Amino acid sequence: MTGSILIIDDEENLRTTLAEILRANGHTIYQAADGAEAIEFLNESAPDLVFCDWKMPSVGGEEILRFMRRSPQHEAIPVIIVTAFGSSDSAIEAARLGAYDFLTKPFDLDEISLKADRALAHASLNREVAALRSGAERNCATTGRLVGSSRTMLDVFTMIGKVAETDSTVLICGESGTGKELVAEAIHSYSRRKENPFVVVNCAAIPEGLLESELFGHERGAFTGAVARKIGRFELAKGGTIFLDEIGELSPSLQVKLLRVLQEHTFERVGGTESVHGDFRVLTATNRNLEACVEEKLFREDLFYRLNVVRISVPALRERRSDIVVLAEHFLRRYSEKNNLPALGFSEDSILMLQTYSYPGNVRELENMVERAVLMAQGRIIMPGHFPPNLQRNRENPGPRAADFLSLPFHKATAELEKQLIVNALKEAKGNKTEAADRLQINRRLLYKKLADYRIEE
Repeated sequence: MTGSILIIDDEENLRTTLAEILRANGHTIYQAADGAEAIEFLNESAPDLVFCDWKMPSVGGEEILRFMRRSPQHEAIPVIIVTAFGSSDSAIEAARLGAYDFLTKPFDLDEISLKADRALAHASLNREVAALRSGAERNCATTGRLVGSSRTMLDVFTMIGKVAETDSTVLICGESGTGKELVAEAIHSYSRRKENPFVVVNCAAIPEGLLESELFGHERGAFTGAVARKIGRFELAKGGTIFLDEIGELSPSLQVKLLRVLQEHTFERVGGTESVHGDFRVLTATNRNLEACVEEKLFREDLFYRLNVVRISVPALRERRSDIVVLAEHFLRRYSEKNNLPALGFSEDSILMLQTYSYPGNVRELENMVERAVLMAQGRIIMPGHFPPNLQRNRENPGPRAADFLSLPFHKATAELEKQLIVNALKEAKGNKTEAADRLQINRRLLYKKLADYRIEE
């Protein structure tokens, strides 16, 4: 399927490369060297597809998206953002404003035509996505706590952008430490409820006998020690969002009561008879397999379906290894600033250790490791000795140690490291070369060449 495509990028070489590839596939190509020139073109015409760089002087990708989504002539045109995302703010904002897809730098040349064909063929789907966004402009710094540039995290950011402005119940799944609460915060921060409370309840941290009172409140005299009426978390979330973490830990009796809350948005305080109606959005999270819990009769099937309207799966850190260094540098800056220390960076040995560790505690474990290293280094370059001992003891795939590489000639050392990284990525991707290339942030052609060079067999 061919069409007219506008390419907006201030880098001439990149713009020319995209144009040559797309023109060879029969598309009609228009180019704009900056955002202002692009808007001038769009005022005169409406292409079938737009490739747009996110960061440009003066008028960037965000302004282009806002301009197009305000225009009836352009709001359904799919826009593929060309970028090198390192944090969630831009990705979520782009998705919220209706970006169709992302092409990350350095990009895979084979993907360009595929993404263009898919965008042109699914323009109607793009219009549906665009209909979910709001024209209101928002800016929330809290989403900056979500960091990543991997394909899996871009998918998470895109889902947040799609569901934030609805009132749908969202089930956030993922292992402990992956950042499920941060996803819930981001959804709230980009919703129409953002000025109202965001109430967090950890269902596993509150004793079962107290949880009902915490959720729904109680009347004076409802039980021993209830000397006054208490307002529950659902009432405190009025007009805002309530986030129920570890929802899989609810007792059967509380599951029944939560089902009624989701169905009717009404409840009674413990010891009370008056029905309380609440205006709140419910987000939930779990690190358990709720489908298995339903089969084992540990979790109500009807409640599961009520919670599972929209599901966002947050990947484990070992499933997005290309984000490890980005996250480590993010935490380095945060804790260096917090402790008034210079953020000089990591040694090569430290980077190798970080990239080959298994992270059973996920992002939370990485954050704790970096915080400790910052304190141990006291403003110096972070070395392997600044990390806790388990970083080396519990490697998932113990390959060559950094010291082994240092004993080799330069070219052989870099080749061995490169080979080890490729082998680890293939293992993580279970042999899927496209996924392995994404984890390594290289294009597939380069990966195939390296596989041949190093004679790496599946």
